[in-house]
Amino acid sequence: MSESGHRPAALLVLEDGWALRGRSYGAQGRTIGEIVFSTGMTGYQETLTDPSYHRQIVVQTAPHIGNTGVNDEDAESDRIWVAGYVVREPARRASSWRSRRELEDDLRDAGIVGLCEVDTRALTRHLREAGAMRGGIFSGQALPSGATDPGGPSQACIDICLEAVRSEPPMSGRALAAEVTTPSGYVVEPTGPAEGHKPVAVLAAIDLGIKSRTPWQFAERGVRVHVLPQSTTLSELLALRPDGVLFSNGPGDPGSADAEISLLRGVLDARIPFFGICLGNQLLGRALGYGTYKLAYGHRGVNQPVVDRATGKVEITAHNHGFAVDAPVDEPSIAPFDNGRYGRVEVSHLGLNDGVVEGLRALDLPAFSVQYHPEAAAGPHDAEHLFDQFIRLMREHRRGQDREDKN
Repeated sequence: MSESGHRPAALLVLEDGWALRGRSYGAQGRTIGEIVFSTGMTGYQETLTDPSYHRQIVVQTAPHIGNTGVNDEDAESDRIWVAGYVVREPARRASSWRSRRELEDDLRDAGIVGLCEVDTRALTRHLREAGAMRGGIFSGQALPSGATDPGGPSQACIDICLEAVRSEPPMSGRALAAEVTTPSGYVVEPTGPAEGHKPVAVLAAIDLGIKSRTPWQFAERGVRVHVLPQSTTLSELLALRPDGVLFSNGPGDPGSADAEISLLRGVLDARIPFFGICLGNQLLGRALGYGTYKLAYGHRGVNQPVVDRATGKVEITAHNHGFAVDAPVDEPSIAPFDNGRYGRVEVSHLGLNDGVVEGLRALDLPAFSVQYHPEAAAGPHDAEHLFDQFIRLMREHRRGQDREDKN
């Protein structure tokens, strides 16, 4: 890439009419999506390849991006999923012994339209005040005439871009898991020994946008993971005779995930241990009868404090979500669905920044979930113990089932 001063002009326009002029970064063209900000100072490769960012333009609040390049180990899927990418200052060259390529080369090769040399702090402050919204990046042949005028983009130019931005459907109401799920199931075999060399546990993981490190975490602990498409039916899942079921992270509005809710209720009815991560947490909430709602600007980054209400321990966690569960936090409640069919539920974790529900635990079923990302890709390792907790739950439930079969 040429020196930053010679980069072609680019324009960012938000659905409320707010506009920023900058320079092209990555591919040139037009991209539109929900614009959100991520506070992570590291882990941009994991962010870009996280399917949860499908249809979203990501703004990095860390000012310097690309300095460690791109490697072949840290990607969380086999492609870049963001709709667009906004940074303040792109690195001129990568400097890391693990680097294999320049970040901008990967963005360009993937056709990801980006923007640089803008005040990302001002943009983040605007999104914090006005909320996440639709936005568009325009560069190259997609840039309307008048965008490069010395006095700034003309109002006519902004209006042209604004019309395109407002034509994009909002994130609320969008069902996107089917767009990111695996087209067919696959198996991740154990890479480590099972606890106490016990029989290998079998986990059925429904891929709603799963990150590659999640099945890896289980495989390292001696679990065989069947990663299954979003369209998997209950009969197909039960045919695997799983010891547990995982619903992964993923994009979109949980309020639109009716097929996934039906499958999850079948899992709960069968009393199979369940673990939900991020979108999986929201879907557990819905399956239990609670509502979900859209956050003003969401939680995205690797530095979010969450308290475990059972222990009082505070963990720093990785987040990527724009929706949350609306459940009572003061004390355990009877799950509203079907007149309390699933018994009592408690809010197990709370976000300390804003009090958002960060975890659920069913007290009469073998099921729990968290809103954050315990696989730590990228992010701290504080919550990795949740994988061990779920494996123990699977093994205890299997022992109980074995005793019932003998009787």
